[in-house]
Amino acid sequence: MIGISKLYCGAIEASDPLRYGRRSKDLPSHLLQFSQDKKPVVVWNVTRRCNLKCVHCYSQSEDLDYQGELSTDEGKALIDDLAQFGSPVILFSGGEPLIRPDILELIEYAVEKGLRAVVSTNGTLISRPLAENLHEIGLSYVGISLDGLESVHDAFRGVRGTFERVLRSIKRCQDVGLKVGLRFTVNKRNYQDIPGVFDLVEERKIPRICFYHLVYSGRGADLVSEDLSHEQTREVVDLIMDRTKRLHDNGLPVEVLTVDNHADGPYLYLRLRREDPPRAEAVLELLQMNEGNNSGRGIGCVSWDGSVHADQFWRHLSFGNVRERPFSRVWTDPSDRFLMMLKEKKNHVKGRCAQCRWLDICAGNFRVRAEAVHDDVWAPDPACYLTDEEIGL
Repeated sequence: MIGISKLYCGAIEASDPLRYGRRSKDLPSHLLQFSQDKKPVVVWNVTRRCNLKCVHCYSQSEDLDYQGELSTDEGKALIDDLAQFGSPVILFSGGEPLIRPDILELIEYAVEKGLRAVVSTNGTLISRPLAENLHEIGLSYVGISLDGLESVHDAFRGVRGTFERVLRSIKRCQDVGLKVGLRFTVNKRNYQDIPGVFDLVEERKIPRICFYHLVYSGRGADLVSEDLSHEQTREVVDLIMDRTKRLHDNGLPVEVLTVDNHADGPYLYLRLRREDPPRAEAVLELLQMNEGNNSGRGIGCVSWDGSVHADQFWRHLSFGNVRERPFSRVWTDPSDRFLMMLKEKKNHVKGRCAQCRWLDICAGNFRVRAEAVHDDVWAPDPACYLTDEEIGL
């Protein structure tokens, strides 16, 4: 996760996270990526069921009544363990998490236990009463998927009318004071809509948007050919920086982030080094605190059936199940050699990744993409768009 507004627009300085001691539990949400202990943000896929048919779905969800999901009591036991372990955030995801009948009870319980609770949703099920309830029980944030303007988004999500339902849900969240933002997965089908989505963010005063690079997992594994070329990716990241700066220059401090490609960090730094060298050095310090990809260390995932994964995209590999051992024990098990390797993945990557001058601030990027393309977890991430010259070869 690279905070474009934080880094490129100077919304924070290197001294900001230092004031809090850089402990996950002590950092405010906007500084959490700079924590030192890297206690994991945990994505809990509370259900596999979903009412949409998204072409890139990592969980390959359908509108079916799947069996084997964690019960309410099992979910509360998971929350108890995460709170005691020191996880700062629990992200309720799916499938579509708002389909789950006890979702409000689970969110409220997590908040009572001191966790920051957020929801990742397709945005089609948020009524005014539900928005009010989510706000009242202390939900910190709701991230709504929007993958283009109307025709593109509806095609990407597989159901007509989804775009308009999303806009209504955003308005309902804003009306009740619930922080809401957008989640946009970039690919060849929709990258041309990014300027229009920025216009939408500005017009509707949406305070946050995250641009996700495509990960080749689940149904997304069939979209490798629809990922952007390296040159297109560079153009998109430049566009995101340009539009973010324009928002900030116009007095609209929208939080803009890119996610799932840590090459964005060095790329942003190299651009700043040309434009504003003093600021670039401050950004480099923040990127070093960020430490790059944290799958298996600073982010983890618990599936609907209790399986523990390195992140939400690595569903084919589980380190254990919370029905058998608490997440905290699974996550710290020194006998799991591969999990321990992920926690120090910089020591195991191969090829140009191993020789890259930015390895300490990228950590080898996404291993699951490398595995999908090269059938080798430690091979270079095929989505890294930095040139050999830029990485010091």
